[in-house]
Amino acid sequence: MRYGLSSLILLAAAAALAAAGPGYKVVNTYKVGGDGAWDYLTADAAARRLYISRATHVIVLDLDSGKSIGDIGDTPGVHGIALAPELGRGFISNGREGTVSIFDMKTLATSGKVKVGDNPDAILYDPATKRVFTFNGKSQDSTVIDAEKGTVLGTIKLDGKPEFAASDGKGGVWVNIEDKSELVSIDPNKLEVKSKWSLAPCTEPSGLSLDKKNRRLFVGCDNKMMAVVDADTGKVLATPAIGEGVDATAFDDGTGLAFASCGGDAVLTVVKEDSPEKFSVAENVPTQAGARTLALDSKTHKVFVVTAKFGPPPAATADNPHPRRSILPDSFVVLVLSK
Repeated sequence: MRYGLSSLILLAAAAALAAAGPGYKVVNTYKVGGDGAWDYLTADAAARRLYISRATHVIVLDLDSGKSIGDIGDTPGVHGIALAPELGRGFISNGREGTVSIFDMKTLATSGKVKVGDNPDAILYDPATKRVFTFNGKSQDSTVIDAEKGTVLGTIKLDGKPEFAASDGKGGVWVNIEDKSELVSIDPNKLEVKSKWSLAPCTEPSGLSLDKKNRRLFVGCDNKMMAVVDADTGKVLATPAIGEGVDATAFDDGTGLAFASCGGDAVLTVVKEDSPEKFSVAENVPTQAGARTLALDSKTHKVFVVTAKFGPPPAATADNPHPRRSILPDSFVVLVLSK
């Protein structure tokens, strides 16, 4: 095959990008199996545990070996897991039930449930206030829980469908509003909205993470970009391209890299900071179709994504005209990515 000059230049540029990239790749696969869909996962770097939401229960694995540590049941429509290590407590958002399960981080035993808004999705623990925030998709609000007492403190009304959230641990909380393509800044003490910012040109924002030192938020957008936002002004600073089907982002304080798990294109996009207001794609790492959520191990700098193999979708019905593809039995896996 003969290449023209422009093709050779593109090949050289691609090779240079690959050589300069961090070099992440899939280094291990944890075969978990089981049935059911999944959503968010949470890594506890100190305790070396990985929490995985799985339809009606939460799977708990050893971060380093992938071996089962335990299982937290009775979590119908589970979406997310938030941890309060200083309290020894964890919190699980149960979407179908409109509740939050409170569990002991050592024993994994559930101590009770708290009624929250309609379809709690993302859930966040803010260490500055020792409060838990659920972001309720159908009621379009946030329920605030006293993490120590396990009681509801109030509700913050949100003008739209909240997706993922982030905290700086110093009195700042942010949440994406998916259907409005907005970013909302919340006062976790006063339980009120401080600011609303447009994320244009980003559409349908989902994943959200924070560089606490440089005050930069990393938003995963449905239109294949990562919006990098000034956490204090709401200004969109950069929009590096990412893969299709993002549902989560993470920022690694230790390496200065941001990640977006993109299940549609089966890649983990890695973004680097070139300057305080310029960001670029360092590499796109092959993963597996459906790997749209992630967790970051801040100790080892490994990234964990989950997915399964899919079969054909069931027949469409009037109630479900666009059914999701079926999940093949016992094909659920955790992919471990590292340098």
